[in-house]
Amino acid sequence: MPGICLWLAACDSPPDSAEFDVNTALGGVAASGFEQAIEPREFSFPDDHGMHPGFRNEWWYVTGNLAADDGRRFGYQVTFFRIALSPPAEAESSLSSHSSWSANQVWMAHIALTDIQGQQHFHDQRFARGAAGLAGQQDQPFRVWLEDWQLVGGRAAEFPWAVTAKGAGFSLNLQLMPEKPVVLQGENGLSRKSAGAGNASYYYSLTRLTTVGEVYLGGERFVVDGLSWLDREWSTSVLSEDQVGWDWFSLQLEDGNDLMFFQLRDASGQADENSAGKWVYAGGHAEKLGRRDVLLKPLRQWCDDEGSGVCYPVQWAVELPGWNLQWLVEAVVDDQLMQTGITYWEGAVQVSDANSGKLLGRGYLEMSGYE
Repeated sequence: MPGICLWLAACDSPPDSAEFDVNTALGGVAASGFEQAIEPREFSFPDDHGMHPGFRNEWWYVTGNLAADDGRRFGYQVTFFRIALSPPAEAESSLSSHSSWSANQVWMAHIALTDIQGQQHFHDQRFARGAAGLAGQQDQPFRVWLEDWQLVGGRAAEFPWAVTAKGAGFSLNLQLMPEKPVVLQGENGLSRKSAGAGNASYYYSLTRLTTVGEVYLGGERFVVDGLSWLDREWSTSVLSEDQVGWDWFSLQLEDGNDLMFFQLRDASGQADENSAGKWVYAGGHAEKLGRRDVLLKPLRQWCDDEGSGVCYPVQWAVELPGWNLQWLVEAVVDDQLMQTGITYWEGAVQVSDANSGKLLGRGYLEMSGYE
């Protein structure tokens, strides 16, 4: 549950073009007429890798940590967002008499690369309407794309999937193959975000994908391998008025275990009761985690002194009392700010033992709602 995606369902004003103020417009229209995540459902694959147009918002979200042959390390993010402008029934009648350029879907994509050795973070974004072949999702073969940025699989979404994207000064060409089965987040895939009926998403993850390919940066080519993480969510409404921010962790440990945990924060900065996650064992079995199973404490901040002045915790004490685990989770580069239409912090982190300092794993962290 990338936290930025929660935000998409929290706004009210529909965008009227592919170039809109995402900070005030994303999230589409009111929930009326759309499907909502009310109760657990049966998931079916490969169908659920594809689009769910009855819901207002949807995303395909890939992050990962990679190493080149010479040991140079990188983090990366590739995310495709789909936002409906109106409910399907309303859209069908309104678009029937329009040209091929008419569309009911707006697509947004973010890509990023973190160069750990160079202590630099690069990112880019694109927008397009889902018309004239500019952006969309297809099943045969599986493909999600925005112009030439794409996530591609086989005819029935078979793996490996390919990620290809070229941004400003960097590009990614990667192959992804899952090591573990799909993990249904929350209650059998129903991830509740607040108390209101339907304030939830359908959410699944592939928490460990073997990754090989190439990274291009500043004219140099790096042959890389490592691990990636895929998150998929679709929803119509999620946040309540008293929820102001989130911290989302996806951590892959060297012993083969994985952890996803999101902390929703209220106006006082306290963790919301709907904060939740999953512990995914090396063998693939997953165990649900609640708010009190994962304790988070910010230790150090990085501040955007050249821009908004907003500060983000980039070092965290993470404790899992039931597992007797105490970790230090720290950004590999402090400034991994995504200054896109929506400004948020998203970047690669490393996990170490809080007592011995031993490196235990790597992952990704996303944060928003700080002021």
